[in-house]
Amino acid sequence: MPVGVTAIAVATTLLGESRDTRAQSFDALGAVLVTLGLSTAVFGITQASSYGWSSAQTIGIFAAALTLLVAFVYAETRASDPLMDFGIFRTKTVAGANVAGFILGTALFSMFLMLTLYMQQVLGYSAMKTGVAYLAVAGSSIFWAGLASVLVTKVGVKPVLVTGMSLLTVGLLYFTQVSVGGSYLADLLPGFLIVGIGMAFSFVPISIAALAGVEERDAGLASGLINTSQQIGGALGIAVLSTIAVTHTGDAAKGGAAVPDAMTTGFHAAFWVGAAIAAAGVVASIVLVRRDELEQAPVLDAEPVPA
Repeated sequence: MPVGVTAIAVATTLLGESRDTRAQSFDALGAVLVTLGLSTAVFGITQASSYGWSSAQTIGIFAAALTLLVAFVYAETRASDPLMDFGIFRTKTVAGANVAGFILGTALFSMFLMLTLYMQQVLGYSAMKTGVAYLAVAGSSIFWAGLASVLVTKVGVKPVLVTGMSLLTVGLLYFTQVSVGGSYLADLLPGFLIVGIGMAFSFVPISIAALAGVEERDAGLASGLINTSQQIGGALGIAVLSTIAVTHTGDAAKGGAAVPDAMTTGFHAAFWVGAAIAAAGVVASIVLVRRDELEQAPVLDAEPVPA
C-alpha cells in the first residue's frame, strides 16, 4: 500500500476534528489573493535571472504580485472572518522569528544549491555521490536537534538561536574557500559539520519563537506564517545567489579563466553574499527576539520545523 494512502487512513482514524467553530464564513477572497500574490512573486524571483532583473517582464511580474498582495491586505481588513489576522505581529518575537526564518531559508536553500553544483560540475561528483556527501549534514543535524531542544529549556531560546545563526554564518564563510581541485575532507566536510549544528540550533528555536505569546486559536496561523517565510526566503535566496554566481562566472570566463575556475569564482561570490545574509539573521535574532515574550511560548510542546 502506498505511503500516502496509509497516512490518509491513519489520519482519518487517529486525528480529531479541528474546525474553528468561531468562524462564520470562509475567507475565499483572501485565500485566492494571497495564493496568487505569493505564487506570482515566487515566479518572478525564480525567472528574474532568465528575463533580467531590470527587464519589463520581471518588473511587470513583481508589479502584479505587489498589487495582489496589497489587495489581500485590504481585503483582510474588511473581512468579517479574515484568513490572516495581522494583529499577530503585535508580538515582536513572532515578527522576529519570521524575519529570522526568512533569512534562514534564504541562506540555506541557496547554499545547498551552490554546493550541489560545485560538487557535480567542478569536483565531478555523480548525483548519488553528492547525495551521500550530504549525509554529514543530515546525520549531524539530527543529533544536534536533540541537544538544541534540551538547551532551549536550560539557557533559553534566544541564546540558542543566536548561536545557530552564527554557526551558519561561519559555515558559509568556510565554503568561500572551496577550490577547483578540492577534496571532500578538506573543502566540504568541516563546513557540513558546522552547518549541521547551525541548522539544528536555528530551526528548533525559530519554531518556538514563532509561537511566542500566540493564543492557541492562532497557533495554526503562526505555524503557517513561519513555513511560508522560510519557503519565500528560499526562493529569493536561490534566485539572487544564482544570479550572483552566474554573473561572476561569466566575468571570469570572459577574462580567460577555465570553466571550472570560472565557476568556482562564481560560487565564492555567492557564498560571501550568503554569509552576509546569515549574519543579518544573527542581528535580527538579537534585536527582534524578546525574552519576555518567549516566556509565553510553548517550549516543551514545540516541534522543529523540518528543513
